[in-house]
Amino acid sequence: MTSLTLTGKTALITGASKGIGLATAWTFAEAGARHLHLAARDGAALEAAKREIEARHPGTQVSTHALDLSAPGAMKALADAAGDVDILINNAGDMPSGPLESLDWDLLRRALSLKLVGYMELSCYVYEGMKRRGSGVIINDIGNSGENYDANYIAGSACNAGVMAFTRALGGVSLDHGVRVVGVNPGPVATDRMVKIMRRRAIDNFGDESRWQELFDAYPGGRPAEAREIAELMLFLASDHAQYITGTVVTIDGGIAARGSVIKTSNYAANRAARLAAQASAQAA
Repeated sequence: MTSLTLTGKTALITGASKGIGLATAWTFAEAGARHLHLAARDGAALEAAKREIEARHPGTQVSTHALDLSAPGAMKALADAAGDVDILINNAGDMPSGPLESLDWDLLRRALSLKLVGYMELSCYVYEGMKRRGSGVIINDIGNSGENYDANYIAGSACNAGVMAFTRALGGVSLDHGVRVVGVNPGPVATDRMVKIMRRRAIDNFGDESRWQELFDAYPGGRPAEAREIAELMLFLASDHAQYITGTVVTIDGGIAARGSVIKTSNYAANRAARLAAQASAQAA
């Protein structure tokens, strides 16, 4: 099998200043992407990424777009600035954590305008160009809470379920026009945003945000995913190796959703004890 490559491709990545978005930018550059459009609010971080990527990969041109994508008109401005792209990675999002009664409704409306409505809006503009050319890939970075419902992340569960439905609906017809639309459902990923969510969950479960790292005791392998692991899945889905994959969502969470949920306080002690016993056994051997 030939190696994964994006030689000659142009990609637009939102939320690209850090975390999964930045890891995806690096992975696409390594795969030979010709031009990367990186969008996020933090212009300084985007410029730093541009300098580092272009220095390491001279064949990749990087354009930066410092925008608050939740603002009215921002998605249209970004689509117009980027022009025709081969790959769109919808990744920008910052859903508030916590149970229903804890939600700030103004904050939630802004978050929904960035992720659920924002993904749909930007996809609409980019999809028109892809249909006209008869090719293209749209990848929505969603999150496994859309299938693994969590009352302590209720806004994320509701939003992500909506993005999953959007992905499947558009992806179900897009190949008629030569375009593929797919989703990626990461579980917990080692990013700054994950720490914020975990601190909120530590309050809900323990009444103490400083105990957020104890939540990892409930996860497969006792760890979150690395951003690079998500980016490499996106590379495969964006490549010609995935030409018949559309209208589906790929979960990458170490089996969390398949277990029904491991994000439960009752699992922490048992999981921690089992892992410590395994480590002790390995050391004894």
